[in-house]
Amino acid sequence: MAVTATDEIVSGTVDVPAYVDRQPVGAFQIRVLLVCAAVLFIDGFDTQAIGYVAPAVAQEWKLARGSLGPVFSAGLLGLMIGALIFGPMADRIGRRRIILASTLVFGIGTLLTVFAVDTTWLIALRVLTGLGLGGAMPNAIALTSEFSPHRRRATMVMIMFAGFSIGAALGGLLAAAMIPAFGWRSVFLVGGLVPLPLLPLLFKALPESIRFLAMMGGRAREVANLLQKLAPGVSIAGNAKFVVQEPKLSGLPVAHLFAEGRASVTVLLWVVFFMSLLDLYLLSNWLPTVLNDLGVSVSGAAAIGAMLQVGGVVGTFTLGQFIDRFSFRALSLTYLVAAVAVAAVGMASHSIVLVTIAIFASGFCIVGGQIASNALTATFYPTAIRSTGVGWALGIGRIGSIVGPLIGGVMLARDMGPQPLFGAAAVPALIAAAAAFVLARRG
Repeated sequence: MAVTATDEIVSGTVDVPAYVDRQPVGAFQIRVLLVCAAVLFIDGFDTQAIGYVAPAVAQEWKLARGSLGPVFSAGLLGLMIGALIFGPMADRIGRRRIILASTLVFGIGTLLTVFAVDTTWLIALRVLTGLGLGGAMPNAIALTSEFSPHRRRATMVMIMFAGFSIGAALGGLLAAAMIPAFGWRSVFLVGGLVPLPLLPLLFKALPESIRFLAMMGGRAREVANLLQKLAPGVSIAGNAKFVVQEPKLSGLPVAHLFAEGRASVTVLLWVVFFMSLLDLYLLSNWLPTVLNDLGVSVSGAAAIGAMLQVGGVVGTFTLGQFIDRFSFRALSLTYLVAAVAVAAVGMASHSIVLVTIAIFASGFCIVGGQIASNALTATFYPTAIRSTGVGWALGIGRIGSIVGPLIGGVMLARDMGPQPLFGAAAVPALIAAAAAFVLARRG
């Protein structure tokens, strides 16, 4: 069946992915993008909040340098578990349900953090919060991807994911303003209260994945309704049959990540995610503390540290079209530049202006590169295992995000200076660049 822009009625067998790919990016896709971006905005705020408040927490509780490393890693452990569990679960029961449940969990976890009285409670609450944060992210990526035409898919996912970077950056700016006036707990109060009122809006505005519904079968009316929202000028006949020209996969979804020639790509993607997130969370968690040690005030350190995420936002909007066009080749170059920028943070630590520029450049490449990796991963895997593929890549990457803060904590506890710390942090970016280069050669 051929469908053109002038058709008024669609009938017969409709290939849903092909239909979506033929559509221009319209109001409905933009709405889906913005709703998912709102989820990741709060996700980014709540994920990064602990790094911004760390100097204030350490001062109030009289903790030694580096002692909050386990707290940082606890939240990331929750993120890892959430991504590994809720990614495959969403491929079974749908993206929408998991996003709603995850938002509720991370909202409650962040709000309860206000009442933490010691590091033990803080660790437990960060794990709880991380479970929700880890479940929301891969499904927001998958949902946005499945409503986007292929020619614009990476750009759409990257723009959506910019919500995470904007939320993380705003967290730093708010922390800089709120901590001196209201204390560090106020940051978690805001981060916990915002997701809960958002839930009714999400329940109303967030659709289920159109590809997921078509593959499930028996949901023709819902699929037809979504197709009409994608193309408002087209009517769907009552006899229309909706299909996805992809096999229905049985058994464990994770096993299919290594089937049908996907094994080497899966492993290389995991290397990229592991190294990229190791770097990202080492920097985002310890930058405010390192800057504070260099004599910058707590609020100033939070504001300058936020430049990592500000750079990420700029990088996301800048890199999208290049990723759609050049794929893993552009990703490899991005991480290569990231290695130089991260090393420059340590070498420029004597100058606030230079270190701010280096942090911005690091965020441009590392955050932008990570978001590009999310988009390319969502494009690579078929519908039946898309959330699993993205979720497990993020889950494996979260191991790196746990290791990164621990490495930073050990190095700071041994009184190593900024140059050794950020010199070491440049190495994972180089490895990510090499893995992306191999992926580009395979493509």
